Amino acid sequence: MLAKNWKQIGFVILIIAILFNITIKLINKSSLKSEIQNSAQYMLEQEENNNNIGK
Repeated sequence: MLAKNWKQIGFVILIIAILFNITIKLINKSSLKSEIQNSAQYMLEQEENNNNIGK
């Protein structure tokens, strides 16, 4: 029975894993505004560090 249906069982497990992954990504999704702010803050910190090293 298992040997006969291994493709279907694997396919069902794959679909469940994909749905679980998508659900986790949707729940933990951060907003675009916060991503842009974090990127800008990181860039400013790196620029300050580069300026301090050069002095």
